Amino acid sequence: MILPIVSYGSPVLRQKCEAISSNYENLDILLADMWETMYNASGVGLAAPQINKSIRLFIVDSSPFYDDDKKDSLKKVFINPEILTEDGEEWVFNEGCLSIPGVREDVVRKSNITIKYQNENFVTITEKFDGVNARVIQHEYDHINGILFTDKVSTLKKKMIKGKLNDVTKGITPTDYRIKHFK
Repeated sequence: MILPIVSYGSPVLRQKCEAISSNYENLDILLADMWETMYNASGVGLAAPQINKSIRLFIVDSSPFYDDDKKDSLKKVFINPEILTEDGEEWVFNEGCLSIPGVREDVVRKSNITIKYQNENFVTITEKFDGVNARVIQHEYDHINGILFTDKVSTLKKKMIKGKLNDVTKGITPTDYRIKHFK
């Protein structure tokens, strides 16, 4: 089922999310709904707070960033993740967010991460990622900690996009996917 994505201004997007256990009710259904919702909105990642659930869960499919050769792309479920290290070169990439339609800005992030997480079977894994895969993970990881990509832009850029953010909050920014505005 395609779920509505909560928009900028919703309090759940600012919460530090809670860990879940292997007996989380209907997790398989939730994950299926998250994948369907993300693909319907042409996203590359979706965190649980974006569907109004304050839990430490996100999904990633970076394949749209890889043209013909998908071997380096990443499709994974991350449950109760913890980024252990962020290192390497800082690099700028133009980011957007399904919860903030119509807004894209350059964000600086480290190029490499090491992350510890549980997969959909609650097997604990520690893995290293780099490049675009690391960036998508960092973006989604921020969501489960109540951080948005707009928090990572300069004060000047924040002032410049304030009107767009207000439009998102008011629900006047058009989208081609289901979105739920906070009233």
